[in-house]
Amino acid sequence: MSSIDRSQSVGGTRTYEVRTYGCQMNVHDSERLSGLLEDAGYVRAPEGADGDADVVVFNTCAVRENADNKLYGNLGHLAPRKAQRPGMQIAVGGCLAQKDRDTIVKRAPWVDVVFGTHNIGKLPVLLERARVQEEAQVEIAESLEAFPSTLPTRRESAYAAWVSISVGCNNTCTFCIVPALRGKEKDRRPGDVLAEIEALVAEGVSEVTLLGQNVNAYGSDIGDREAFSKLLRACGRIEGLERVRFTSPHPRDFTDDVIAAMAETANVMPQLHMPLQSGSDTVLKAMRRSYRQERYLGIIEKVRAAIPHAAISTDIIVGFPGETEEDFEQTLHVVREARFAQAFTFQYSKRPGTPAAEMDGQIPKKVVQERYERLVALQEEISWEENKKQVGRTLELMVAEGEGRKDGTTHRLSGRAPDSRLVHFTKPEQEVRPGDVVTVGITYAAPHHLLAEGPALDVRRTRAGDAWEKRNAPGASGPAGVMLGLPKVGVPEPLPVATGGCAID
Repeated sequence: MSSIDRSQSVGGTRTYEVRTYGCQMNVHDSERLSGLLEDAGYVRAPEGADGDADVVVFNTCAVRENADNKLYGNLGHLAPRKAQRPGMQIAVGGCLAQKDRDTIVKRAPWVDVVFGTHNIGKLPVLLERARVQEEAQVEIAESLEAFPSTLPTRRESAYAAWVSISVGCNNTCTFCIVPALRGKEKDRRPGDVLAEIEALVAEGVSEVTLLGQNVNAYGSDIGDREAFSKLLRACGRIEGLERVRFTSPHPRDFTDDVIAAMAETANVMPQLHMPLQSGSDTVLKAMRRSYRQERYLGIIEKVRAAIPHAAISTDIIVGFPGETEEDFEQTLHVVREARFAQAFTFQYSKRPGTPAAEMDGQIPKKVVQERYERLVALQEEISWEENKKQVGRTLELMVAEGEGRKDGTTHRLSGRAPDSRLVHFTKPEQEVRPGDVVTVGITYAAPHHLLAEGPALDVRRTRAGDAWEKRNAPGASGPAGVMLGLPKVGVPEPLPVATGGCAID
């Protein structure tokens, strides 16, 4: 049977594939797109379909370097396949679609649908309209039509879930185009957020990650400056919810009441992703980041005082226009002082449409590369030193699915500690499922993971593990992964593996 025949053989029903690039907000949107398509009668193409589907949806990112080249390369790869199969449709959505609009169908006229970040709920209607009218449909809304979490969803994990509490961003960082594409911040009502979490827990989910482009600014749209800390505390009262995480906060809005809520709410995990971007006050001002080095390190100090075992991660941009060697040394100083468990480092590259792209003082690539390598080397050293402090500790791990690439050959399983560190552990004799909780003793540390080489100290079967087992039972429709840009994000991996709402928030 050819690939063309195979794609149309799932009970005579049209199949779909969603390809996701970018941040965890896009991952969450893709879960909604999948839910919308299945609600409209489509079925997911078999894992590894790689374009052998009746509908292929690209959920794009405009932040990643060369994002447009990657998109058009992938679209070009599908063009001959589409030509061979009448009825196949290709849709492009997400931030790049919001930005480029009509340009996409001009450069790739075989695309059937282009939709933006504000109207993902229209995808099934646009596909049908394109099919009936036999011409491309481009529909880009200028403001949010429906909060994404009100749409149907097909979640990628049975035991961990994203929960969006806000969309959009009110900041004006000079390197970031996301506010122009996602719009001004719009908050969900706390009752709606908590109702969604309670429904997820009832289905077996035991870990949620609260999402927002600037998650701790939550409440600005509803007139309550302490709304985010109240929301964290309310999550602590939901029975059966074992782990709560959030991403990505902004130092400007990170207040003492949030630190207190993190420290005093048992199921809020001791882990924080706090984007730095630069340690230089001069560069931070040019970036239009409304904090300075002293303020940033002050937050880190307060978090460590309240939550001694907290793992803190960050984002850093190297080579921003005008950055001097002295400026870069200030970044290295903050890295040494903050002692991040992990840092996602980016070499600055121009993003058309951002103020930074037009700034004087663009740094030569050679200089940026050299600074980048020095930063990575320093952070690698610190990450390893911080991980070595975990040796000898006893940790509770939530067993993860697909985290350990070598687990099959090493006879290990993998899980996440409360602070989100990745731990590979010896497979227990009893059955252990993703979502279950295993207690282990840490015996070895590497820069990016820990090992627990002895026998498990305890295995706790959970409702989340039951949910995973039910989803993966013979005959059940199991989830498939999503293709992402770097750094890698996606359920069930909680932060710090994931980064901010726009990757450089």
